[in-house]
Amino acid sequence: MKYLLLVFSVFLVFQANMRAQIKLPRLISNGVVLQRNEELKIWGWAAANENVQLKFNSKVYFAKADNTGNWVIILPKQKAGGPYEMVFEASNSVTVSDVLFGDVWVCSGQSNMELPMERLKEKYGEEIKNATNSKIRQFLVADKYNLKKEETDFDSGSWVSCSPKNVLDFSAVAYFFATAIYAKEGVPIGLVNTALGGSPVESWMSKKALKSFPEAYQEAEKFKNDALIEEITKSDQKRSDDWYAELNSKDKGFTNGKPVWNQSNTDLSDWKEMTIPGYWANESLGNINGVVWFKKEFTVPNSFVGKSAKLVLGRIVDQDFAYINGDYVGTTGYQYPPRKYEIGSSVLKEGKNTITVRVINNSGQGGFVLDKPYCLVVGNDSIDLKGNWKYQLGTEMKPLIGSTFIRWKPEGLYNAMIAPLLNFKIKGVIWYQGESNAGNPYNYKEAFSTMITDWRTNWKQGDFPFLFVQLANFMESNSNPVESNWARLRQAQYETLAIPNTGMAVITDIGEWNDIHPLNKEDVGKRLALQARKFAYGETKLVASSPSPNTFKFENDQVIIDFKDVGKGLVVKKGTDLKSFAISNDGINFVWAKAEIIGNQVKVWNPEIKSPTIVRYAWADNPADANLFSKEGLPATPFEIKKKN
Repeated sequence: MKYLLLVFSVFLVFQANMRAQIKLPRLISNGVVLQRNEELKIWGWAAANENVQLKFNSKVYFAKADNTGNWVIILPKQKAGGPYEMVFEASNSVTVSDVLFGDVWVCSGQSNMELPMERLKEKYGEEIKNATNSKIRQFLVADKYNLKKEETDFDSGSWVSCSPKNVLDFSAVAYFFATAIYAKEGVPIGLVNTALGGSPVESWMSKKALKSFPEAYQEAEKFKNDALIEEITKSDQKRSDDWYAELNSKDKGFTNGKPVWNQSNTDLSDWKEMTIPGYWANESLGNINGVVWFKKEFTVPNSFVGKSAKLVLGRIVDQDFAYINGDYVGTTGYQYPPRKYEIGSSVLKEGKNTITVRVINNSGQGGFVLDKPYCLVVGNDSIDLKGNWKYQLGTEMKPLIGSTFIRWKPEGLYNAMIAPLLNFKIKGVIWYQGESNAGNPYNYKEAFSTMITDWRTNWKQGDFPFLFVQLANFMESNSNPVESNWARLRQAQYETLAIPNTGMAVITDIGEWNDIHPLNKEDVGKRLALQARKFAYGETKLVASSPSPNTFKFENDQVIIDFKDVGKGLVVKKGTDLKSFAISNDGINFVWAKAEIIGNQVKVWNPEIKSPTIVRYAWADNPADANLFSKEGLPATPFEIKKKN
């Protein structure tokens, strides 16, 4: 008994010591980049009322934990430089090494900010190979939501220096932004990558900020109910499991849990043909959901045999399973990632080979996305796989009702992915988001503006630079003026520039009509860097912004628009005539307008439209013809202007 009491006493002492040990937030860890030229709050946790000291750069700083164990040390302003070491001492000692002082940028938004260099390694192979600047670092915040309260720390995460291997996990936009800033400023750059694909702006707003938006606020309150979340999650999972189980059981090309139509000797006598890329809604199958099998024969030369290869299948809606000569080579579970599958050296054979793709589509139009690469690559050679393919329906299914994405609910991402940052001094924020709000763009300006103001209030750093990306051009272009939610959301982003110390990168010239995740992230990063140089680094005379309306006059049957941010002047970039201007005298019926550059102004008119009241420029999901630029190469921002009553 005495022995057991002794052991128990030792355990209690051990537990008390463990609780008393000094603890630092994940952000303050080896390799951290701290904001230069600012008084810094260095914070952490210890035992209640415990004395804490920091030894740094031949000086000692002291703090005492409060009754709940929280402590703060204020570090005086430091110039850019390092590496340094920080030693924290209380009942234990913690050393943080390789500390740099430079500029810290928060990189947030949805998937186009999140998209890593790994997804772009074919496009940016040389940049990845040369990514050796160890003074550019990233802290990747893990995807997490909390719908109940603001968290004080991250569950995981560490600072990673740039290298050809590490850069694959860097946000591509943030990386190109950082390299451009480093080239100009020559100071360490810390990137805090806190972004999540598919997230609407409301998920990044605090509870206080959401109170101005009753519908979003009520949604946030509703999902604080754990029982409700569990019920919805289980229901969604069961519905999905049942749908796929039924699909697999009914699929004629899939028996006893195994594929059978993947084999090269499959009887194709009753299979039909369609052109790939394309969608089977345009074929005799019609717009159905379920599983469709595709096959194509191709000829392999002897020089390919015994070599590894890569199968490139563009993008497929929604899920695919790919086979070559009956061998499984890869799968992708949803429509957005590019399909690139590595093929072993023993798979290809000289002469006739067969590729099989099992495509599962659970809603919308299924098939192979147009204007994407479809080929087999061996070294520097390739075999084109576009053209006629055989296809056969495996089974038809009713559409699968989509899941409820709890992690995108209002407030959740702010609490888990922003709140733990608020003690961490920053230089500014770069933001790429809006696609998930394009379905209802009318309150985006107010919501986005409220979010920016709320972040600045909570960070307690004043009006730090908040630089954002306007939506890219996307989807099919139209030959006539149309209404567009994407254009409406771009207008909301443009109007958000009324908030002080904000900047916007316009990218309607570098998107892709068939991909919501355009590959050109280099120019996005560079255009954000231009904004940073102006708003964060004092280059006030730099032409950083795209041309946009400054003043305008509706004069009789024409409109004169005076532009700002024109740099060395306005130009027509593609062709000889300005395009993508639309005009209306009732705000409902729009027609294309003629437009002419006169110095820093553009005159807009249409002989058939008397007394116009509205002019729009590049007002479309994909304003492919928009060709008004500054001589510096920046596209004019899309806009709508109205005659004042």
